[in-house]
Amino acid sequence: MKANERFYKIDKDFRNPYARDRDRVIHSGSFRKLEYKTQVFLNHEGDYFRTRLTHSIEVSQIARSITSNLGLNESLAEAIALSHDLGHTPFGHVGGDTLDECLKDDGFKNGFEHNFQSFRVVSSIEKRYKNFDGLNLTFATLEGILKHSYPYKKSFLPEYIHEQFNLETHPSIEAMVVDRADEIAYISHDIDDGINSGLITFEDLKTSELACEILQKVADEGITQENDEMFRYRFSSHLINHLVYSLLEYSKDKVTTDEILSATLDCKSEIPIGFEPSLETKIKKLKSLLFRKLYQHKNIVTKMFAGKQAIKGLYLGFSQEEKMLPEFFYKQLESRSKHRVIADYIASMSDRYALSLHNEMYGKL
Repeated sequence: MKANERFYKIDKDFRNPYARDRDRVIHSGSFRKLEYKTQVFLNHEGDYFRTRLTHSIEVSQIARSITSNLGLNESLAEAIALSHDLGHTPFGHVGGDTLDECLKDDGFKNGFEHNFQSFRVVSSIEKRYKNFDGLNLTFATLEGILKHSYPYKKSFLPEYIHEQFNLETHPSIEAMVVDRADEIAYISHDIDDGINSGLITFEDLKTSELACEILQKVADEGITQENDEMFRYRFSSHLINHLVYSLLEYSKDKVTTDEILSATLDCKSEIPIGFEPSLETKIKKLKSLLFRKLYQHKNIVTKMFAGKQAIKGLYLGFSQEEKMLPEFFYKQLESRSKHRVIADYIASMSDRYALSLHNEMYGKL
């Protein structure tokens, strides 16, 4: 199979190519598993908290709103948004970092990286066609998943990536929109979930200038009870609206529609999608506050530590006895590195399945 046939072939379809990409992602097994993959809170802690699935849907909605207003391709942005977290392991970034450590300890210098894993999921791991692997997505969608906003120059990338993609350029403008939509979504919903869980309070947020501006917008509506559910809803709504409108205002004169599907901006070019510098600073400070107060909260750290031990245990168990692998992955041992196969299998798991399987292997902790 030639390199340019590895990813896609054109076939007749009533949809436009990017709508088709979106549908193929939505119907994939990897997308469904996002329902039980951690965003911040483990899925079984409650029905309210966001998961990777609900996060991906929220990112898609925000990205579509932005691209629509900028005259860009909504379906392309939607396909990239719904795919961008497919490579995440159970237990969020902690799970990915742990799997990366396990592989590097076994001599695999390239380790594990969730962005590239998302690309691998849609281009090779998912199996939907007899004669080739992957979901048969378009080049623009694949590039957006691979690069996000920036040139993606990593030492571990295989040769076929260098042959197919210009790693010296930014991806499409739609991919840049998705990257910032991702940021807007997780800031707003992590605050919402954090407040709802009781791990942070609006009082904690008052050290953030941006949060204070949004709190004032809520107060201007006459809603003053910070422990009221309506207050939390209105805060999230105002925060998203403020960031989206600010992004549109800053970016509208920098985007030209003749660049929609081109990836011609080199690594030295300014990204046309973003916020004015003062707001970028406020966002950075708010994210730093969330890291200290929420992501590093002892309750979250304790749950993630348990997840980390589960990842280590699964990796060790499969390394010692590969016959525990399911048939789909076990057959791959004939042609691929055992440890890479194990990593792909663990990365594909949901939180609850990883915990259940770990307990089955070692006895309930």
